[in-house]
Amino acid sequence: MTSSQSTRHIRLMDTTLRDGEQTQGVSFSVNEKVNIARALLQSLKVDRIEVASACVSAGEKEAVAKITAWAVKEGLLDRVEVLGFVDYKRSVDWIVSAGGKVINLLSKGSEKHCREQLGKDLPTHVADIERTVEYAKEQGLKVNMYLEDWSNGFRDSKDYVFGLINDTRHLGIGHYLLPDTLGLLSPYEVHAALTEMLQTFPDLEFDFHPHNDYGLATANVMAAVQAGINNVHCTVNCLGERAGNASLAEVAVVLKDKLGMQLSIDESRIAVVSRMVENFSGKWIAANTPIVGADVFTQTAGIHADGDMKGDLYVSKLSPERFARKRVYALGKMSGKASLINNLDELGISLSEEDQAKVLQRIVKLGDTKQIITSEDLPFIIADVMESREYYHIELLNCYINSGLDVESTASVRVSINGVEHQGSGSGNGGFAAFIDAMEKILQTQDFVMPPLLDYEVHIPRGGKSNALTECIITWQGTGKDLKTRGVDSNQVLAAVKATLRMINIKLHAE
Repeated sequence: MTSSQSTRHIRLMDTTLRDGEQTQGVSFSVNEKVNIARALLQSLKVDRIEVASACVSAGEKEAVAKITAWAVKEGLLDRVEVLGFVDYKRSVDWIVSAGGKVINLLSKGSEKHCREQLGKDLPTHVADIERTVEYAKEQGLKVNMYLEDWSNGFRDSKDYVFGLINDTRHLGIGHYLLPDTLGLLSPYEVHAALTEMLQTFPDLEFDFHPHNDYGLATANVMAAVQAGINNVHCTVNCLGERAGNASLAEVAVVLKDKLGMQLSIDESRIAVVSRMVENFSGKWIAANTPIVGADVFTQTAGIHADGDMKGDLYVSKLSPERFARKRVYALGKMSGKASLINNLDELGISLSEEDQAKVLQRIVKLGDTKQIITSEDLPFIIADVMESREYYHIELLNCYINSGLDVESTASVRVSINGVEHQGSGSGNGGFAAFIDAMEKILQTQDFVMPPLLDYEVHIPRGGKSNALTECIITWQGTGKDLKTRGVDSNQVLAAVKATLRMINIKLHAE
């Protein structure tokens, strides 16, 4: 990398609202389009956005009109672009009436498309382009031009591609946009083709527009920039037709970290904008998606947490703080002492080494049963473990509870009391009531009377998911002092069962 390369500024054109909306099943509402446009330009600070295709629908026109009206107030109108077609006045009039100032004209970048789709030769197509561009300029529009299917066109007939550019360069085209429309190119092919384009037309401004069909879009952007391209296209969350376009998050980070390029965007807003587009599009990104995925800054293995605690041994330039995110240390069967300590520190909790060992043992046991444990679950686990005692007069061996709609719940229970096995069954107006009925029958043999239940509380962690751990706290009436016991389980009824068994053990031990 030369010093001149390291000081280059690469401009990103985001086409989430145009090419991204060509993703199967994605259709943004007017307000969603406006909010995404504002977030891209004002919050994320991308250099340009492509917001729509001309003549699609009345709703699309309303969205463009609202975006351009906002952009005028913010002084950003020249950074809002609309795809238009070689149809003389139709696309131009649509864009002008929506308040647009930049048209990205879609021409045929391959001889095969021109001949077989349009049924025209190059001179005829150029004449149509010239008429449309001249009209657009009369209406005050700036004109860029896509060479649709450029990658195939360049491979099959360079003469056609060079002829198309030579025959239109006198029209004052601002940017020639070169798409790898079907995502066919490798980084080597991108570099070779764009190097030749730049050497042949050194005075023209080119954009590279990659697709991700082979999973090479980000690598191809790197190759394009190394060839000398200064303008690249991308979308948020890799949205786009088929396998999508290049991911804005990946492109931005790779160009900065791997090639030393300068960009305009605010990295701390990447994840926020990603979430917005995810929610509006209904297309959920994978948890391991680079930069923006839910799990990409999560250390699962205890050895990694230990290394970070002892000297940031598993920390790289790709830090979560760059993107206004936090590193997370997962809790589960692979957790070690350092994973637990990191989570305790985050919650402001301090435990002795002995208690840490007990809590970690419980976490590993839960992880072995495929329970998903979050830091929000940790206080419940700690409270449950800390309440444990070294006496187990009664132990639950098996419990089957059956509930249904408009039918009485039933419970079948098998327990061990001081080493002797007992079985019982019960019924009630809910699963817990049926369990209590079964236990009362079993405990009659021990002259044990169940105390009245005064209060019953169920908690899940704030923001907890449906599979989060459940904490049940039951208050029992005592002779001199009421007794509270706690149970923790991912199943709400079993959490109450555990709280009940804890109460029975305490009372049996006292007696």
